[in-house]
Amino acid sequence: MDTVTSQAGQVRELIDRHLARLLDEQVGRLDFLDGPDVDLVREFLVAFVLEGGKRLRPAFVYWGYRAAGGGRPEEVLPAACAMELVHAAALLLDDVMDEAGTRRGRPAAHVALAGLHRRSGRRGDAGRFGESAATLLALLALSWADAVLLETGPRLEAALDVLTRLRVEAIGGQYLDLARTPGTRAGDEEARLISLYKSGKYTVERPLHLGHAVAGGCPRTLRLLSAYALPLGEAFQIRDDISGVFGDPAKTGKPAGADLLQGKATYLLAAARRRTGSPILDDVTDQRGVAAARALIVDCGALDAAERRIAALAGEAVAALDRPPGIPPEARQALVELATLCAAGAPE
Repeated sequence: MDTVTSQAGQVRELIDRHLARLLDEQVGRLDFLDGPDVDLVREFLVAFVLEGGKRLRPAFVYWGYRAAGGGRPEEVLPAACAMELVHAAALLLDDVMDEAGTRRGRPAAHVALAGLHRRSGRRGDAGRFGESAATLLALLALSWADAVLLETGPRLEAALDVLTRLRVEAIGGQYLDLARTPGTRAGDEEARLISLYKSGKYTVERPLHLGHAVAGGCPRTLRLLSAYALPLGEAFQIRDDISGVFGDPAKTGKPAGADLLQGKATYLLAAARRRTGSPILDDVTDQRGVAAARALIVDCGALDAAERRIAALAGEAVAALDRPPGIPPEARQALVELATLCAAGAPE
């Protein structure tokens, strides 16, 4: 096992242990609920957080802290765990908005909760119950994120400011994505704006800034981290765009060609429209249309162009790590590995 892989495993273990302790404490505060209701929270939120995900965003929090000179891992763990809880909330809400059937190879929370409603013989609309309950679980995760961030210590105010910015930007980006589809033809710049705020800043830049805030890093290091994060966040989103068109449903948890069926405003589709002007991309309603659109995207060179763009952006991100004032070698090595992971398409 190489050094970075070993470091990644150690960082995840630290975060997972802290998360488990935090969640156990927070569930204990739900003693005003009946046992079955607490069990529902454990099954559909606690287990969702602890048993899935790659901890990509908490890893960026951790290495942003180390890059800024932080030397006590326990100091940054609350912020890293808060980031993972925000991400869990985002996934729960995203699945409701996208009407996704599955997540991480299992029924999405709102789908499973609707099934629970039906099996219990409750009155009312099962689908509405599932969506409402999943939304409440997401709000609970956001509340717990604030609770754990309180453990940050003397730099709580700076950390809370970054986490608030992250959430506001992610909500705004999600709204832009929702408002532009279906039936709208986003150009390159609009697609980039949506990806920047929906995913790029949320996945890479703000988590790095959160770690930097906890460490009390200097402004020059903050600028270096942004120079690394912004191109990498864009590369990550373009990779996600490709997955949304060509991804295996067994891995993505979404129908084949999900972005095509939903008419998403993405860099990949904007590039294909620019190259072809074909209406095929704007009228995909079934798997036959997905196949035709996929073929068009490949034939016109849009897929190859997207791959080249990812490689260029990842290279730009890594090069930024050597700008003044520089960062500790261990942090640089870890961030290079994370750049490779993002460019290749790290799940969630």
